[in-house]
Amino acid sequence: MSDWLDAEARVLDAVDECWTIDRLRDLVAIPSVTGSDAESAAQHYVAGWLTDLGLDVDLWPIDLVALSVDPQWPGQEAARRQAWGLVGSIGGDGPSLALSGHIDVVPAGDLAQWTSDPFEPTIRDDAVVGRGACDMKGGLVAAVAAVAAIVRSGVPLAGRLAVHSVVSEEDGGLGALATIRRGHVADACVIPEPTDGAVLTASAGALGFRLTVPGRSAHGARRTEGISAFEAFLPVHRALLELERSRNAEPDPRFAGLVVPYALSIGKVSAGDWASTVPDLLVAEGRYGVQLGEPVSAARAVFEACVAAACARDPWLADHPVRMEWAGGQYASGTLPAGHRLLADVQAAVEDVTGAVPPERAGPYGSDLRHYAAAGVPTVHYGPGDLRWAHAPDERVPIADVVSTARVLALLALRTCGAR
Repeated sequence: MSDWLDAEARVLDAVDECWTIDRLRDLVAIPSVTGSDAESAAQHYVAGWLTDLGLDVDLWPIDLVALSVDPQWPGQEAARRQAWGLVGSIGGDGPSLALSGHIDVVPAGDLAQWTSDPFEPTIRDDAVVGRGACDMKGGLVAAVAAVAAIVRSGVPLAGRLAVHSVVSEEDGGLGALATIRRGHVADACVIPEPTDGAVLTASAGALGFRLTVPGRSAHGARRTEGISAFEAFLPVHRALLELERSRNAEPDPRFAGLVVPYALSIGKVSAGDWASTVPDLLVAEGRYGVQLGEPVSAARAVFEACVAAACARDPWLADHPVRMEWAGGQYASGTLPAGHRLLADVQAAVEDVTGAVPPERAGPYGSDLRHYAAAGVPTVHYGPGDLRWAHAPDERVPIADVVSTARVLALLALRTCGAR
């Protein structure tokens, strides 16, 4: 027992805060927006870290054409010329653990809302500030720091510990799917997305959609002689809001505190081509929440029926129905099997590092969890930061959270993979 406790202490002591935060700042400085060439550059940069740590590194170009016909193809929103997969691993052939994090980030948005350059990371209020710091470069770097601690400690692992650095999570998750299809699976997986101290054992799904609403143009001075596509969309939007309300009536208790765990959001609307012309076309794009355990086909059928019913009730749309398309990322829901020991193992590691038992929660967003779960890999989320900062101006992650997560993941890895 004393030898085992000594091994745990050595691993925990080997987590290097300065090394970790230096690498987080370096990684945030790479503008790895989903689909951009910088996304690929970031993968090669992290591959250098894993190589320097002495890991077995698999860095490969993803065949996007072949992957696009996979039955589990998750769709995509961003155009891309290339994509790279990256896995670094260490240890023997015993029990295995994967730590999976995505390298891609969303665009910075309106720069006027930032108090500093989003891709020139700064440290303020004991946090790293920059696009992607929270979602989820802080978590990915914590995973690498955990592996680095294992290496520095000199404790040899009986099982296999791997870091999966994946692309395209923000627009569907083709990177995680490609990694799994490459054969990189494990007995368990932790995805260190920001969880604000909780362990997430499930994530809702999210389906991208596009609605095309027809109208009839006329001069704006005689607007009553036309049919505004904007006004024609309003009853459809009201019906969608009612659909959202009904689907959130009895959410899973793991969504405690969330008012709308299965959100239906219109994120983009375009209509018309001239200010003084009645718009003859409106295109609305958004995301639609999939309930836990709900088949994607069933969720789509409910949405399509809602739009069809709204059209049938409207005099114009009854004869000129809205065209519906499923576009962009298509995220199924995912969950850890009930009673699986991974939850207790993560909670124990968190308690031993922080002194507090983390609560079990579910995430209201689509994530790569469902890819691993579909491949038979029990998976949870546990990582640094608060989701409220994800995709937001002045995005940030507390330094203490990143270091604490690295210690938790290092301890969990040692306990899962075992020491020789």
